[in-house]
Amino acid sequence: MGERDTAGHMIYRTEHLPVRGGTCGHDHSSPESGSNTVDIAHLIKPLHQRVRRNAWSTTKYMELFIVADNTLYQKQNQDYSKTRQRIMEIANYVDKFYRALNIRVPLIGLEVWTKGDQCKVSDEPNATLWSFLQWRQKLKARKRHDNAQLLTGVVFKGTTIGMAPLEGMCSHENSGGINVDHSEAAIGAAATMAHEIGHNFGMSHDNEGCCVEASPEQGGCVMAAATGHPFPRVFSACSKKDLASYFQKGGGMCLFNMPNMKDLVGGKRCGNGFVEDGEECDCGEPEECTSSCCNANNCTLKAEAQCAHGVCCEDCQLKQAGTMCREPAGSCDLPEYCTGASPYCPSNVYLLDGTSCLYSRAYCHNGMCLTHEQQCVQLWGYGAWPAPAACFQDVNAAGNAYGNCGKDSLGNYVKCGRSDAICGKIQCQSAAKKPKGTNAVSIDTTIRFNGREVCRDRRCQNASFSELDVCVSKCHGHGVCNSNKNCHCNAGWAPPFCDKPGLGGSIDSGPVQNDGQQGLVAGLLFAFLVLLPGVLGMFYCWKIKTSPFHKWQARRNQNTQTSRNEVYDQKPKNGHLNPAFHLKTIGLSNKPSNAKKLVCDRQPRGSPTPPQRPLPLNPSTGPTKRGGNEMLVMVPPVSNNPVGKAAVIPPAKPLK
Repeated sequence: MGERDTAGHMIYRTEHLPVRGGTCGHDHSSPESGSNTVDIAHLIKPLHQRVRRNAWSTTKYMELFIVADNTLYQKQNQDYSKTRQRIMEIANYVDKFYRALNIRVPLIGLEVWTKGDQCKVSDEPNATLWSFLQWRQKLKARKRHDNAQLLTGVVFKGTTIGMAPLEGMCSHENSGGINVDHSEAAIGAAATMAHEIGHNFGMSHDNEGCCVEASPEQGGCVMAAATGHPFPRVFSACSKKDLASYFQKGGGMCLFNMPNMKDLVGGKRCGNGFVEDGEECDCGEPEECTSSCCNANNCTLKAEAQCAHGVCCEDCQLKQAGTMCREPAGSCDLPEYCTGASPYCPSNVYLLDGTSCLYSRAYCHNGMCLTHEQQCVQLWGYGAWPAPAACFQDVNAAGNAYGNCGKDSLGNYVKCGRSDAICGKIQCQSAAKKPKGTNAVSIDTTIRFNGREVCRDRRCQNASFSELDVCVSKCHGHGVCNSNKNCHCNAGWAPPFCDKPGLGGSIDSGPVQNDGQQGLVAGLLFAFLVLLPGVLGMFYCWKIKTSPFHKWQARRNQNTQTSRNEVYDQKPKNGHLNPAFHLKTIGLSNKPSNAKKLVCDRQPRGSPTPPQRPLPLNPSTGPTKRGGNEMLVMVPPVSNNPVGKAAVIPPAKPLK
């Protein structure tokens, strides 16, 4: 075993390393490695608090195309059937690995280069990757797929046996990777391919402590920087977090449509987990099926079940038409709705490339809104920002690993012209000592700068989106254009051209539910649960109050209260109950007229009412002195009794 090449992303050969396998061609410290897209979740999320979908509850489909080069075909003894079977075994393992992430990987195409390679395949992994990705763009024109992987028999330099762009999934330029078939067991190459596809999904290498799902003796985790026998089968929590972040910002737009099962390589088979012609459902093999709606032994629906799969299927029944099944993930995405006839959400659509986003600071591209600022933050962390234009021009004019405008078909770095330098490798300023993750190599997405100029294919071009202009003109100013070049109408206007009253949406998104219907249902529920009990309660109270018993009880209480008042009036009043009296504090002094008085009104003042009987104490004589303390006395208002003559109150009982 040679020393590890620090500039490559490698995976060691199992035959050469009994304990440790290879490593991946992405090296976080190397300028060679790179990414073309960035994590913008932290910038997009504040503008769009709603996340379009729960990435874990919605099944995604990554339609995979695998190519076997001529060297691998030669190693399989030029046996096409054997080579084809090898590819299918590898694809089946990859699909099983990704099921745990709720991602299915149907193999919808394979190609064996029996007469020679159709792209440059050499022992230089970087050159091979770029050459294959360029060839893939031609493949996409003749065969629809989401991701393509090259399986080669060539031995790369050093220990590298796999390489792929970070976050390249669904991209026209970067959705693919290269893999060496380095093991006799198909699972070895499958682990490598799953790893490289993971990079396309935005997964970085697992840091120390990330993989707790499997021990090294069990193979470790798929996104480990190095692998070997036993081969990994599971993804770490760190990888799942990276994947969730990728979906949250709008990545993976191509994964939310159902694949055409007629293209499935290997033919239909009940138990493969894909619903094919002649099947009502398919929940996998009987031992792994957990569906309560599907018969695993014959792939038919159970009695009373309308469906078994899909986000528009709930409790084996189809959801109501107009139910939102996929919320927009960001400013460049659009919602979709259940049709009421299918258990699956309509194919994902998003804003047509070139639509303005991020407050007109950027353009949408593949359903994502990207800027230089966002990429710098992704690479270096918060506080990073793009370098001045002069830095882009000086560094990217070098045409090396640190500054370039990509690579040519031979794998050589391309120097950037002065006007294209801003579209080359991203140059950032940051206080951080090293980047957070894999370095970026170029800007291949549609990045807006200088008004209507954009980066496209590593060149600075005018932002002329003729398709967008033509499409928008059909929408009569009441909608936007989706990725199928159809109008997505605003609320109140009907598709397809937004020129008539309607509910909004598009012919691709499914029927939008009438908000009036939702409001009617909500209103009826409110009336039934809140208003009706209130009305019944008020009627019950009125009925009680007007009943003969209630009237008799009210008269009885009134008579009783009147009798009590008469009794109280015959008793001597005191200062607490009679509002004509007030509490006064009188100092015990020989000169009561000069004493400080404190009045405490317990009741509102009014015209004093003379007592029925004079009080026994004459205020003019003052209280009997019992000490130095003050005492409270009841001071009546002016009476008609002569001053100094206290009226005598007959005792209530005979004196003894």
